[in-house]
Amino acid sequence: MSLIKKIKDKKVNFEFNKEYIKVVTSKITNNDAQFITNSFNEMHPADAADIIEHLSQNDRESLIKLNNFNIDPQVFIELNVSVQSEIIAYLSPETIVRLLKNLESDDAITILENVDEKDKNAILSSLPPKDRFALLESLSYPEDTAARIMQREFTAVPGNWSVGQTIDYLRENKDLPAEFLEIFIIDEDFKPIGTVPSSKVLTTSRETKMLSIMSTSQLLIPVDMDKEEVGHVFENYNLNSAAVVDKTNKLVGMIMYDDVLTVLKEEAEEDALRLSGVGDEEITDGVFKKTRRRFNWLLLNLFTAFLATWVISLFGATIEQMVVLAFLMPIVASMGGNAGMQTLAITVRTLATNDLTKNNFTLNILKEFNIGVLNGIIFAIISALIVQLWFHDSVLSLIISMSMIVTMMVAGLFGIVVPITLKKMGIDPAIASSVFVTTITDVIGFVSFLGVSAYFF
Repeated sequence: MSLIKKIKDKKVNFEFNKEYIKVVTSKITNNDAQFITNSFNEMHPADAADIIEHLSQNDRESLIKLNNFNIDPQVFIELNVSVQSEIIAYLSPETIVRLLKNLESDDAITILENVDEKDKNAILSSLPPKDRFALLESLSYPEDTAARIMQREFTAVPGNWSVGQTIDYLRENKDLPAEFLEIFIIDEDFKPIGTVPSSKVLTTSRETKMLSIMSTSQLLIPVDMDKEEVGHVFENYNLNSAAVVDKTNKLVGMIMYDDVLTVLKEEAEEDALRLSGVGDEEITDGVFKKTRRRFNWLLLNLFTAFLATWVISLFGATIEQMVVLAFLMPIVASMGGNAGMQTLAITVRTLATNDLTKNNFTLNILKEFNIGVLNGIIFAIISALIVQLWFHDSVLSLIISMSMIVTMMVAGLFGIVVPITLKKMGIDPAIASSVFVTTITDVIGFVSFLGVSAYFF
């Protein structure tokens, strides 16, 4: 997939008002496919995709099924993944084949992933043998690997070629990718040995050998590398593209920076949703599907809430002696929960970006502990002053300040320990961390506050 598109005379619109959407909707109702096609042709594919996404599901279905309307492949790949999945269900096998033939292999794979298994074989059999083999091979790899985001179209030439030979080859070969920033240099076994920027080819004399101008400091991506790890490699080394090699180190594909940008965006969104217990929920999902996905998480939270309540019940006699404790108790638990979630968010981010290592692990543990102590002291003073002004009880002020320090320290500590522990256990910390951190901080907050209160009262 290429981020840079050669769009001539196309308007780039960043917002579409409701009136324009109404016009498109009315044209769909009137079966005016020509108007819609002409409008989409005049704008950037991303803008046309934006219009389709803003339509209701019924209107999208009607649009796709309009006679004489054929969705543009470049518009289709700009659609949200969930909308793509929805639209594929409305497309005929012939239309899907047309899309696949007009897209680069990485985009074609994305479409095939959403096609029903019963239709997939029929669609693949309608493709040229070369394309069919390439797509089947990519599909044979796990979903989250580099093979699924690489494109089979790349530019590679032998090192003993001259710049002139390379330029002639680029001009005559019709199977090259639409856009490329680097030319891969290969040996006689088709193994990449270096790269040459396409701009350097254009500014070097024709007689110069490609070997003499190539850079040997290239990074090779194994086909089975996790795509999130691919994102880290691109980010760390500021890559524009990278060669993908199979188990024998032969060149089999290329990954572009825009594909990696999509991966990083998806991973960030996924982590944010999982921290909230939402999972891989899409905006197009139905009510029952969304409810089912959230149920398990909410059920777990219910049990942890009962655990915290049970802890409170252990101090029932203390609360009966001084009812005001019931008023102040949520303050300590709330502050601890928020402090823990702050640390948790930072930790999950550092784990996702591989910034947290064995070398800085202890330092970060101590840092979060110290932050907890410092925040605990600050908010202990603030809380004690408020309680003193409110209830005029120095003992109560002392209780809440001591409890605040303990809770904030524990929150900072467990906010980093819990996700790291889950990571070592092979559990995604973005999925399970928040409920454990919240429960621990709540329980410690209640125990520290009520335990100290029991000592004084």
